[in-house]
Amino acid sequence: MTQNYSYNNVKCSKCGHDQNASTARKCEICGNPLKKASVPPFVFVALAGLIVAAGGYFAFKLMPKTPQVSTTVTNPPVSEPSKPQEITNQLTPVQEPQSTPTSSIEPTAAPIDTSLPNPSVLTMDGSTTMVALMQKLRNAYAQINPNIPTIYGQPDGFPKGSTKGLEALMNNSVIMAATSRPLKPKEAQAGIQVVAIARDAVAIVVGVNNPFKGSLTQEQLRQIYQGKITNWLQVGGVNAPIKVINRAASSGTRDFFESVVLLGQPFAVDSANFITFPNDETTGILRLLGNDGISYATVSQVENQQLVRVVPLNGVSPVDKTAIQDGKYPISRNVYLAIRKQNSPAIKQFVDLALSPQGQQIAQQSNFIPLK
Repeated sequence: MTQNYSYNNVKCSKCGHDQNASTARKCEICGNPLKKASVPPFVFVALAGLIVAAGGYFAFKLMPKTPQVSTTVTNPPVSEPSKPQEITNQLTPVQEPQSTPTSSIEPTAAPIDTSLPNPSVLTMDGSTTMVALMQKLRNAYAQINPNIPTIYGQPDGFPKGSTKGLEALMNNSVIMAATSRPLKPKEAQAGIQVVAIARDAVAIVVGVNNPFKGSLTQEQLRQIYQGKITNWLQVGGVNAPIKVINRAASSGTRDFFESVVLLGQPFAVDSANFITFPNDETTGILRLLGNDGISYATVSQVENQQLVRVVPLNGVSPVDKTAIQDGKYPISRNVYLAIRKQNSPAIKQFVDLALSPQGQQIAQQSNFIPLK
């Protein structure tokens, strides 16, 4: 007899009844305890297959995806080569604190401290070469800052020269000085600083009636002021003694002349034909020239004088402003305003004026050469 298994019923092993419920513990016919039939082997095989298939499915789902590789090659963008940085010799302006007084003048690159309070009077002394320039700057400053008056010289209108002016600045007798020469080491060590405001040239002059009509070399001029050439005949003139007139010891122009022309060597000692003028002034010197004298002064003070004639040096005349700007004339220089390390806004305002377009125009009107 073929066994007909139903997995919902249990067959009794004693009486053979096969309709017992799957949950029954005893046979409903004979009461024999029932034993549930074991699961056929093919069921285990089927279950194992399902487990393996499910495991493979989940393993596939959990496996990290391999990035898809594109076969299209994209060239990276090629950046243009950077332009080389332009190198200039211009300097980069240092920004300074703005002055307290109201001013229409743009601040300059002059590194000026403004930590001190403004003075009641802007006191100045110094170069006689710069008298006309300083007076015009004072007039312009009065228009900008009428609340602070200015004086130039002690007393006003009588400056003592560059050296005396710098001494007064170091001694706190004034708060600004004008100088036609650079600082000496002791002046710089005393805390003085200078700001160039214009260019100038030193002219060699003789009396208008002097028979000498030629040009001098720088070497001939040096030997004249060292007492080695004493006769006009030695430089191509007439046979007559040369009367040398030197500027006062306090003159900034004299210091500059000694440095550039004499190369730091001393002047000849005073004698009948070598005279050191007692005061730092130009008018008195020009009156002494006569027909045999020679001297020197800033070109702005002598180029329009009727009593003198400017002597070319190395064949170049200082009256030619282009020659000065091009450096062809050998005795040219800057002129300066000298101040201390600590200053007031009013002082910086005056320096800013001198360096402004208005100030440089004033320098040109005063027969100096603008810096720009």
